[in-house]
Parts: sequence; structure tokens; C-alpha cells
Amino acid sequence: MHFSIPETEVRSGDNGSTYVAYNIHVNGVLHCRVRYSELLGLHEQIKKEYGSNVVPSFPPKKIFTLTPAEVEQRREQLEKYMQAVRQDPVLGASELFNSFLRKAQQETQQIPTEEVQLEVYLSNGQKVKVNILTSDQTEDVLEAVALKLGLPDELVGYFSLFLVREGSDGSCTFVRKLQEFELPYVSVTSLQNPDYHVVLRKSYWDSAYDSDVMENRVGLNLLYAQTVSDIERGWILVNKEQHRQLKSLQEKGSKKEFIRLAQTLKYFGYIKFDPCITDFPEKGCHVIVSAGNNELNFHVKLPNDQMKEGSFKVTRMRCWRVTSSQVPMANGTASSCGPGRCEVKLELAFEYLMSKDRLQWVTITSPQAIMMSICLQSMVDELMVKKSGGSIKKMLKKRHNGAIHRSDSQQAVKSPPLLDSPDPSREQVVKLSSKLTSVTLRGISTSSSSNDISGNDFHGNYAFEGIGDDDL
Repeated sequence: MHFSIPETEVRSGDNGSTYVAYNIHVNGVLHCRVRYSELLGLHEQIKKEYGSNVVPSFPPKKIFTLTPAEVEQRREQLEKYMQAVRQDPVLGASELFNSFLRKAQQETQQIPTEEVQLEVYLSNGQKVKVNILTSDQTEDVLEAVALKLGLPDELVGYFSLFLVREGSDGSCTFVRKLQEFELPYVSVTSLQNPDYHVVLRKSYWDSAYDSDVMENRVGLNLLYAQTVSDIERGWILVNKEQHRQLKSLQEKGSKKEFIRLAQTLKYFGYIKFDPCITDFPEKGCHVIVSAGNNELNFHVKLPNDQMKEGSFKVTRMRCWRVTSSQVPMANGTASSCGPGRCEVKLELAFEYLMSKDRLQWVTITSPQAIMMSICLQSMVDELMVKKSGGSIKKMLKKRHNGAIHRSDSQQAVKSPPLLDSPDPSREQVVKLSSKLTSVTLRGISTSSSSNDISGNDFHGNYAFEGIGDDDL
């Protein structure tokens, strides 16, 4: 996740005095407003809990009122502090840090703690209504959804909640995976836009773990609904014969066989991102990026309108980073970047081993850059667990405090409608595409095996969304 403090605001306190508020953004969106004194209090708590030697440096107090230049300097220092804490594997995952962010989010949005009903969508469009508190964190909401559906405790960790934006044309944009430091109800309602929903989706990449999920009736239905949905929206490519076979299995109600056939299809289990811009193989190319099978897949439109396709394996990425910058909106000016007049430009850049002795940076400019980075990190996490001989089940399972008592009124997952006929225009796009040759993209690995991980081309030490000083 990308933390930033791009702006400050002068606000009025309860006693009529004014103070400087620092706006903390996550993934380019306002998460909360905090005062310097509140962050200082957090810093003191962290220092007391974990020791001064592990806590990043904090900007010092000032006796006199800060000048505009000093406010700007403090803003930059606080931004670096928040990023450093979040990047620390211990501090960033601590309940101390996350509870501070949750409380600040709730106070900023001025939503009192009360019981509410939240609609969580399944992949087939079905809504699951759960009664929660506005102050319930992501894991609480996930457990409430699992309880309503009847999903066993041991499978809860195989799924996650995502913030999704639906377009008027039926398109689906994955904004981000909801994190432990946010309150899902507050996150979705504060956007004040009915196009945003919370969606339940599987949170792992290796299709071998589908077998664990399919052993349970609810898990099977959830995975089946997601597979059908991904086929319908064109994320999984299907030719006419495959479509006929799938529809036959669907009509028979053979869900496991349907999923197993889908597992053999191109882009099964991938997340597809909105069209964006890349500098590879040429600067300014339009590209559709998909994440899955331990890779980022590029479907590139070159300046001469030729379509190319290629994949970047995470096992050949030396490191990656996400950067953000403030750019004026279309109706703004180059010098005006105040609140409401600027938008955030996000870029994901990764250093890739193109050939034995040649590394090259590849950059993607996309509002979903951080979501792409989260996908990369989770793929790396799975591969590292496999490489170390660990159990993916232990990584995915949630360890609950106390038993969860199941409700008698469990909600069944409905089957999606039968598949529509394949989109003819989608097949035309596939025909236009051709694999990137070794001339246009040297060193692209086509192997789908995870056995090509070695100490020479794979680094597990990622500090800021995949990149750390140790990697350079």
C-alpha cells in the first residue's frame, strides 16, 4: 500500500483556534486527517512498545508557530515517517499502528460507531447483507460474510474483500484489496458513489489450492461463480469448442468439472486491469495488463496499431516500486495543485531480467498501479512459502480468537446464469494478437513453472511495495 501526505489543511479546533491537519492518503485517496500531536502520540506509543532502536526518526517539536516553509518541511518528514513505519514488517503489521489508522479514518469521516447493514457482493452479482458495526475492521467483516454464507473457518483465509468500481457498461475495476487498517463500511460509504462495492473474491493465485476450496459446498459455489463471471467478462479466453464444453457441464450442474476445464484455459485466475500506458516496448504504448500465474501479462498496442502480447514472470523481476506524483487536472494550471485541483499519477516500475546479463526497467502508468503491486507481492509471498517448503494452508488460514457460532439462517450462494455465446469481437482481438518475438522482447520467460526460482534472479527482500535498498 502506498502512503502519502500530499497536502495540509488549516482547520478550526473546538475552542475556535486553528491547527494544521495532515491529510494521509492511501493509494492516492484520502484515508484520514491527523494533527501533528496525534502522530507524535502514536510515535511515543510505538517507541514504548518496540524500543527506540527500531522506530524511524520523527520530526521534532517546535516552540513557535511554524512558517509555511516549516509546515511543508514537516509534511515531507511525516510522510517519510508514515512510509517507513508501514514498510517495517513488524511495525507496519502491528495492531498499534493499524488501530490508530482505523480510528483516524472513522473520526475523519465523522461516522459514529453504530450497527449498520453492509452489502457485500459475490462474483455473480448476488448481494450478501451482513449486520456489522461501522467500526468493524476488514477481518471482522470478512468473518461476518463467511458466517452468513456458511463458509468454514479453515477456508476464510482463502478469500478477501476487494473494493471494486462498476462501470455503466458493465466493466469492473478492482481498486484495491481492503486492508487491516481500514473499516470497510467507512471506506465504501465515504466515497459517496453507488458505483463502488465491496466484493468477495479468492485471494490466492496457485490454482492447485482450488482443490481445498472445492471440498466444501459453499467454497465450490463461490469459486464456480467467480469462474463463470471471469469468463463472461472476458478475463478467461474461451474458443467456441471450449465454450460448448463449458456450457454442457454447466447445464448438467457439474461445477467441479466446469472449474477443472476452466483451469486449463488461458488467463484462468488472472485479474485484468483497465487499459493504461507503458514504456515497453516503446514509450507511450497502450497496454492491457493482467496479473496471474506468477506473471504480469502485457497486451500491447504499438504506435503502428500492431498488437503484441508477452509476459513478465515475477521470478525474473529483480525489484519493483510504486511512485506517485501530483498533476493538475484538465481545468487546472501547472502551478495550481491545491486540494481538489490535482489528481494523483501512479506508476509501477519493475526491473526485469531480459537476458542473462541485461536488466531493464519497465514502467506502467495506471491508477491501479498499487493494486498491481499488491498482486505481485502476494504472488511472491506464495512462491516464497513454496520455496521454503512451508504450508500455503497455514499462510491462508485465519487464526480466530475464540470459536464462531454459526447462524441457523445461512445464506446459500446462487448459481450464475448460463454462459452467453462467445463475444465475436473478443475472438477478433485474440486473432490480432501475436506473441512478442525475441527481437522485440528478449528474455521473456514463457515457463509457468515455479521451479525456475533461484537466488540469482529472485529477491525476497522488498521494502517499499517491492523495492528496497538491499535490492539495488
